[in-house]
Order: sequence, then structure tokens, then C-alpha cells
Amino acid sequence: MPNKVIRTYINSIKELCPNITDEALDYYASKLTISEVKPKFFYIQAGAIQKEMGYVYSGLLRAFYVDGSGKEITVNFAKEGNYATHYTTFGTDKPSKFYFQTIEPTVIINISYNHIQDCCDRFPDMERYVRLIITEAHNNMLERMEGLLFESAETRYLNFTAKNPDLFNRVSITDLCTYLGVERQTLTRIRKKLLKD
Repeated sequence: MPNKVIRTYINSIKELCPNITDEALDYYASKLTISEVKPKFFYIQAGAIQKEMGYVYSGLLRAFYVDGSGKEITVNFAKEGNYATHYTTFGTDKPSKFYFQTIEPTVIINISYNHIQDCCDRFPDMERYVRLIITEAHNNMLERMEGLLFESAETRYLNFTAKNPDLFNRVSITDLCTYLGVERQTLTRIRKKLLKD
């Protein structure tokens, strides 16, 4: 299985950046490791320094923090084809503010910060790939922030289900509510209304 997992990941890089050389991809793949973890596994702990990021080959994680009252607030989901990382602290000496916990059995490809830096120094096309990934993460974060600021609860729910139809039955209502920034009763009301329409 490891070869299939790594090969699938490398092919996804090649699709996004077709000019990356096989030499660069082979070098990049040479230091990747794979973790197969069960549900409720903490891939990243809040307060810990993050030295690796993970590419989700299969499974699902949620990123969350614990507010002052002890409530878990979900800020993101990382599904197949996504990276599980706290981008603003990855590769720094700053601790992550978020927990990344698996929701279901998950296979993650681990990539160390030092290896990414080494690859970018050796192969300029790898740096382009990293820039594209960071830009996508940045745009997703801004889109989410704007949604929380300017969109109604119903619009946020509709946008989430349109962008993530595969997640609807994989995440708990509680996690979805905190992600959308709505109370459970509000989400129930929205879903009933949409079923009638």
C-alpha cells in the first residue's frame, strides 16, 4: 500500500504542476512517511510545535480550538486531497493554536518542514507547487471569514453542502454547527425549511 499512497499523492502534484521534473518528484517522495490512524487520533495538538504537515490520502480530520467556556469550536475539515496543518505556525517555533483530530480512520502522508524547504531550494518547480497550495489555503480562509461576516446562516449552510457534498454524512451536527457559527436549533430550522422548498 505505501507505494500506491505515495504514487497517488505524487500524481496529484504532477496534475497541478505538470512541469515538475521526475527527479524533483522522486527526491520529494524519498522522505515521505505514512501514518494510518484511528478515529479520535490527535495529529496536531494545540500548544505543540508543528514540524510536519500531513496530506490526507483517505479519511477526515477536523481542526478545532477550545474556547474559554470549554466548548470545542471547529474551524476547518481536512478531507481527502487536503493538507492538515496550521499554516501560520508550520515551520516556525510558534505553537499551534488548533487541535487536528481524526473523525474516521485516516491515512496521512507526513511531510517535514525541513524536507519541503530542501526540495524548494533544489527544485524551483517545487516552490511553485508550495506557493499554489498556500495561495489556495489563504483564499479558502478568506472565503470562510467573509462568509461568517457577511452571509446568513442559511447561505453558509448551502455553500458548505455545495462545496462539500461528500462531508454531509461524515461530520457530526455539533461540529458542523460550530464550523458554520450557528446554534443547533438554527441549523435544524434551516434544514427543515430547505426540505419543504
